[in-house]
Amino acid sequence: MITEDVTVGAPAAPAPAAEEPRQRPGARRRAWDEVPRWHIYLPLGVYLLFTLIPFYWILLFALRPAGSTSLVPWPMTFEHFDKVWTERSFGTYFQNSVLIAVATLVMTTVVALAGGYALARFDFRIKRGFMLALLCSQFVPGALLLVPLFQIFAKLQMINSLGSVVIAETVFQLPLSMILISGFIRNVPYSLEEAAWVDGCGRFTSFRIVVLPLLRPGLIAVGSFAFVHAWNHFLFALMFLSDQSKQTIPVGLNTLMSADSVDLGALAAGGIIAAVPVVIVFAFIQKWLITGFSAGAVKG
Repeated sequence: MITEDVTVGAPAAPAPAAEEPRQRPGARRRAWDEVPRWHIYLPLGVYLLFTLIPFYWILLFALRPAGSTSLVPWPMTFEHFDKVWTERSFGTYFQNSVLIAVATLVMTTVVALAGGYALARFDFRIKRGFMLALLCSQFVPGALLLVPLFQIFAKLQMINSLGSVVIAETVFQLPLSMILISGFIRNVPYSLEEAAWVDGCGRFTSFRIVVLPLLRPGLIAVGSFAFVHAWNHFLFALMFLSDQSKQTIPVGLNTLMSADSVDLGALAAGGIIAAVPVVIVFAFIQKWLITGFSAGAVKG
């Protein structure tokens, strides 16, 4: 006789639950498997279209033949680029703009680095007043500086010199650059410099070895602002440079427009020549530029 061993009063064991299928390691949910969120994609698509149409329009005028009304740049031609580069002296304008922008970048970064370190590491009586003056100077438009700067450069015999534009651009960029760099330096712990002093380094040596490498994102952010502003600025170059061989690209673009007619093809080609260097620079420094912006946003 077969008997079953059953414990009276003991609850029955629950049936094992079916295990949910596990996702394979490394497997990701594909973007096209998600439900489209049209309330996000539609406005972004409209904004993207609104942004790209002007770029396509300038490329269309620059690449299609003169007198053509086609909406597609075909047959493609580079006659407008050749015209502005050779006949309109854009090669010389481009060289002058590069010299002014690079010199402004170097001078602004060096002077702002010294001033920003002083504001971040030293305490003096007029520090708050000096910072307030730097902030207030940002509300002064550049046009108000033309008359005093012109008189100063005239006495120094620097009119019609690239150096006058470099100095004017540096003076205009210094206040904001000093404020930004002082904020970046405050984010570097002071104890790092003190440790370097204990090891026998002087203040300049500790700054060069310890602090300066940590400021690279901030310096790139400040330098990029100075470069782009000096590259695109029109007013100082127009007022201080009278010789055509010393003018810059923004002034050269202005010469393509007259009261009677405007050469749209040449103007579009000149605009592309002016924009390409800035796009290339930002494409290479994008990583450090974003890091520099975020470094100044959080203290510590």
